[in-house]
Amino acid sequence: MTREFLKMHGLGNDFVVIDARHTPYQPSEAEVRAIANRRTGVGCDQFIVLEKSDAPGVSAFMRIRNADGGEVGACGNASRCIGWLLMEESGADAVSFQTAAGVLHASRADQGRITVDMGPARLEWDAIPLAAPADTLRVDAVEHAGYSAPVAVNMGNPHAVFLVDDVSAVPLADIGSALEHHAAFPERANIEFAQVLSPTQIRMRVWERGAGVTQACGSGACATQVAAVRRGLTERKADVILDGGTLTIEWTPDNRVLMTGPIAVSFRGRLSAELVGPGDRVDA
Repeated sequence: MTREFLKMHGLGNDFVVIDARHTPYQPSEAEVRAIANRRTGVGCDQFIVLEKSDAPGVSAFMRIRNADGGEVGACGNASRCIGWLLMEESGADAVSFQTAAGVLHASRADQGRITVDMGPARLEWDAIPLAAPADTLRVDAVEHAGYSAPVAVNMGNPHAVFLVDDVSAVPLADIGSALEHHAAFPERANIEFAQVLSPTQIRMRVWERGAGVTQACGSGACATQVAAVRRGLTERKADVILDGGTLTIEWTPDNRVLMTGPIAVSFRGRLSAELVGPGDRVDA
């Protein structure tokens, strides 16, 4: 008894994708961690399950789990991958699908890239959420290892963006966990360090909540662009250069954040019965 999966990635931010629209699949946190393990499982930053949705006009519900097994509301790179999958399935050039953070809209762009409307940027302190009222343009309560006062943005999940002079000098692997778990963030936070190179170009590195240092974070790139615009450092449309490649992000005047970038299919496979777990309904 096994379960089919698809391994995909967006700029090196990688996912195990399972289609459970016909056979329900609800793995435990321990099972997700086992599948995400890069030595003994398949290995991934996020674990994606496609489920049926009763919402009008949408193709599926995308359930997102981090490598630590916890469920989250948004993942930009995975959203591009799922948008592409659903468009390939239907033959359409645009598709809508549901997430815990709301309905997302994906469409085909140039050079095989996919654009996803990631929805509005939430900037209120209680929408991030923060533990106490604060100016989200400069959260003075957050300080660690000499880095302080990030811009806070919610893009379906919480982000803290530190704008720095030299992003390559940031010891991200050493301080990322402490910043993720800072007391100011009751639901933890994704941590971005960004260096503005020009009004249309930003270099960014990321520590993802529940996953650690990753090659790319789509929602983090969106949050970074919003943060830079709010600080008056970039135009509303800019390229965000991550360790795994480049995303084009546009924050529109009506507060929509559009993310455009590539997707890739790595391989297909089947999870072993040991990874799937004995209590789940599976494919024969």
